Formats: sequence, structure tokens, C-alpha cells
Amino acid sequence: MRALARPLRTAVVTVSFLLAYAVTAAHAGTGETPAIAWAPCPEDKVVQCGTMTVPADWADPFGPTTTLTVARRPATDPDRRIGALLVNPGGPGGSAVDFTFGAGTFFGAELRKRFDIVGMDPRGVGRSSPVLCSRDLVDAKPNPLIASEQAYIDMIAYNRRLAADCARRTGPVFGHVDTASVVRDMDAVRKALGEEKISFYGASYGSLMGQQYAEMFPDRLRALVLDGVMDHSANLASFLIHETDAAQDSFREFVAWCARDTKCVLRGRDITALWATLMTRARAGTLEHPYDRPAKLTPADLIGAAFAAFYDPQWYSFAYYLRDAAGIAPAGRSAPPIPVDIIDHSFPAVICADWYLPIVGFADLRRRLRILAARAPQMLVSPLALNALTGCLGWPAAPANPQRPTVPPPGLPPVVLIGAEHDPATAYVWAQQVAKRFGAGGALITYQGWGHVVYNQSPCVAALADKYLITLIPPAAGSSCPAIEPEPFGVG
Repeated sequence: MRALARPLRTAVVTVSFLLAYAVTAAHAGTGETPAIAWAPCPEDKVVQCGTMTVPADWADPFGPTTTLTVARRPATDPDRRIGALLVNPGGPGGSAVDFTFGAGTFFGAELRKRFDIVGMDPRGVGRSSPVLCSRDLVDAKPNPLIASEQAYIDMIAYNRRLAADCARRTGPVFGHVDTASVVRDMDAVRKALGEEKISFYGASYGSLMGQQYAEMFPDRLRALVLDGVMDHSANLASFLIHETDAAQDSFREFVAWCARDTKCVLRGRDITALWATLMTRARAGTLEHPYDRPAKLTPADLIGAAFAAFYDPQWYSFAYYLRDAAGIAPAGRSAPPIPVDIIDHSFPAVICADWYLPIVGFADLRRRLRILAARAPQMLVSPLALNALTGCLGWPAAPANPQRPTVPPPGLPPVVLIGAEHDPATAYVWAQQVAKRFGAGGALITYQGWGHVVYNQSPCVAALADKYLITLIPPAAGSSCPAIEPEPFGVG
């Protein structure tokens, strides 16, 4: 039914998109400037915090409203200030307000001299009318590696219960947390700041915000940096394949690192065979969490731990994790557990609003998972793609902002994209494809190493991006930066 309804839904979404754009333009033309009352942030007195009110549904500007929270770190050299750099760390579910608090160590000193760094928590996230759900219900999520018809039915029922619970607790903004709505919020913030144009740094899911802002408001964009690039044109098959190939590539890179680095506690062991043994025990329900015994690990838990470790990457800690999970005699003192980010409750609401992932029954899902497992014998499937796919099964609302190729409009300034060759979460091929779509105006910086979001991991990448943001001179075509071997994290 969902697959058959797609052409009609796409037409409706297009009409809604144009209507909302017209409403936004009309609202902007009234001369009304949204107000932000700034005050020192309780968490950091150097940073200013404030709130503003926008429509919960931009297509209904006189209906219910929602509150956005914004943080601003003023330029440290006001006499040389260029303007406002809006930032978003991704997720979906990451707090741009928190990111602004940490901007003092993330961005370089020269960039901080020249820009006010401004973070707006997207609607439904953090301090901006967050999506609220029952903790017990969130914790009761079924295993996303669905292995039976009944488990498939149970996941659909669970997702519908979750959506109803979150909608009841969150209020009118719940059905309007798609990225297109966030982009209109960004432009309202721009206007409230009194800026004719903004610059934007978007990491991971924030790169989707940047792309859609460039498309909707090209004349209000001064500069755009996209780090860890989402490709919103990916259909279901390419979304799953590219994501899973990236995760499997990161596993292979971990194995190769362990073979060459003397600090790897599993050096000299057959990690692929060890992993297969752990997966067998996880499927049998006998694999204990190494740092939370006697809690058991499922296969989904195991690939999730690997995926999280590949982000920075945290290879040293992950090697300890596997050693301790396997019960191998310690070669040194134990490492602390790998820090794994908790998924924000906004994740399914945003993903299911931005992505059309049509599955037509358990047989279809099983077939797709088998294809992916054949491509990725260790990781089986990208945990990120798996959570998006299974988390949207039975979701009660059609996506308001389904994927489509970004069409760069005429007059758009040069855009800089950053892609890591071994990114576990946003495949390098996505950065390449999006850069091609921007044509001559899209400059891709290739980081030849590992990890997801690499601006603050490579001084070379940061220097190229900063030069562009300050001077508007993009990097030369084919620019690349060498890999930097990861340092130990949490071990010593």
C-alpha cells in the first residue's frame, strides 16, 4: 500500500513544500522580525542564550507555535567580525546549543575571531521543544535484526505505540520535525540575528540541513561547509548498500590497524575468527556484556558497539572490549567501556519524516538483509541504516520531506564538502555524489583516513575549510589531506 501510494504522496509533498515556501516568504515580507532576548547562558557565561517562537507548522503560520533555543558565541575580535556562522553537529538529535558551548575547542582561534558561532537546537531536539517519549517504552524497543514474521509484526505494533506516545507527550510540533521545517527555522534565526546572509557548518545530518537551506534560500547563504555528507537522493536500495558497505569497510580498517599497531591488545590474533565466535555466542544468548555482567549481548548490540567505536575511531578501546567479551586472558589492565552515544528520542520522528524507506512485508525485509549480510559478513548491516529502516515500519505518518536530489539553484556561492574515505556512517561515495551535483561550485576535500566528521581531527582539513569560510576562496579541485593514525582513547 505504501509503495503504491508513493507517486501521489510525492505530489502532495511537492505542493506542501511550495505552499510552505510561499508562506515563509510572505511572513518574511511583513517586516516582522522574530525577537531573541539574549542573556548569558547558565552553562557558559561567555555564550549568550535566548529563545524565539515560530509556527509549529510553517504552512499554518497562525496556528500552534513551538519554541526554539539558540546559543551565540560572539566573535572574539569584533572589529574584524565577518558575520554569523550557524552550526549543527548532526544526529538527528544532536544539540547545536551544546555544540556552541564546545566550539571553543572544536573551531580554530582565527575562525572564532571572525565569526559569531550560533547554534540552534532543531525543533524536537534538546532545548527546542524536544520530542518526549516514555523512557520505559523507548527501552522496550524490539531487536532491530528482525528474524521472523512475528517479530516483523511486533516491530510495526511497537513503532505505532511509540509514535502515539511521543505525539501525546510532545504536542503539535511532533508531526513537523522534518528537515525542511528546520531549514525555515534557520532562516527565521538568520532574520532575528539581523544578518543579510549567514555562513553554515553542518556535520553529518547537519549536512542535509545545509543542502536544503542552500536550495531554499540561496541568496541568504554566504558560505557552506558540509562535513560527513548525507545524500538525500538515495533510494532504499542504495541507502542500505552504501551505509552497510561503509560500516563493513570500517571493520576491515580496524582489522588492518590491529595487525600493524603494537598497542592493539589483539595483535597477532585472527580477529575475523574471534568476531565470528562472539557473534555465534550472541545469537545463542550466551555472550555477556564485558562491563555489565551478567547482561547479555545480542548480535545487534555487538555490531552497534563496533559501529560506535568506528566513529572517532576508538580502535584501542574496541580491541579491549572484544578481548574482554571473549574472556581472553588480559595482556594489560582493562579499558573502560566504550562510550556509546544514546540515540535521541527525536531520531525516529525525524528519520521517518525525511526518508521514504518502503518495505512490503517480512519477506522483502529478509531478502534485503540477506543481500546486505553477503556484502558485509562481519557487520551484516549498518546499525544506522537498520535503525532507520526498522524504526519506520508502520510509522503512522508519511514522510513530509522524502528524499530527492538537491538541485543547486543559480547564483549559489561555492560550497565545500568534506568526506573521509573510511567514514562508517556517511559513505564517502555520498560526498562524491553530492559534490558532483553542485557542479563546478562544489569543492570536495578528501580526508584519506578514518572516522565520521573529521574537521576537528585533521589540521589539514580544518585549515582548508577555515580559509574558505574566512576568504570565500574554495580549495583547489582534488584537494586531499593525509590520514592521521588514531591515538589511544581511555587506555594506557
